[in-house]
Amino acid sequence: MSERGLFITFEGIEGVGKSTNMQTAADLLGAEGIDFIVTREPGGTPLAEEIRQLLLSPREEPVHELTELLMMFAARAQHLHTLILPALARGVWVLCDRFTDATYAYQGGGRGVSLDRIAELERFVQGEVRPDHTFFLDAPIEIGLRRAGRRGQPDRFETETHQFFERVRDVYRQRAEADPARYHRVDASGALDTVQAALREILHPLARRWCGGRV
Repeated sequence: MSERGLFITFEGIEGVGKSTNMQTAADLLGAEGIDFIVTREPGGTPLAEEIRQLLLSPREEPVHELTELLMMFAARAQHLHTLILPALARGVWVLCDRFTDATYAYQGGGRGVSLDRIAELERFVQGEVRPDHTFFLDAPIEIGLRRAGRRGQPDRFETETHQFFERVRDVYRQRAEADPARYHRVDASGALDTVQAALREILHPLARRWCGGRV
């Protein structure tokens, strides 16, 4: 019987290199012979991707923060129960670009939604499911937004204010400090090869230990 796969998430503000570093992680797992999938939030399944488009598309109508919050968890429920949990049960690792930590950071820190309300929805949708490890790619707001600005047309979140992203980053940092066993903070402000080396240094022992524990 296969051991349950590991659930690995990548978090951080815009422009910190989550997609690039997830590919670094994917390359390492492939070299170790570990089966994995790469996915993202919001999104990951056809229905959840449709919700993603609704969430990210700029629009004239103001989006209430509770509407945004419930849509995030609606997409997450679909993603978790139709893709993530079945993969983990098969012994497949899941590499996910953002998960519920992003909701605490963006809807909680950025929008000012009660963290208790987010926690209530987290328990309702996820039960006891949490990521096994979270890579928090951290960089100053100026660096992240400057990098993100080179990618083209901004989405609805990328047009937010500097102060919004400061609040987002603050919540990420608070959560990382509160749960050092799960969070791995990686300084994402420097050169890409330095960031990738730091990521590999953390991930490689996890992969080797998991491979060594398989029956």
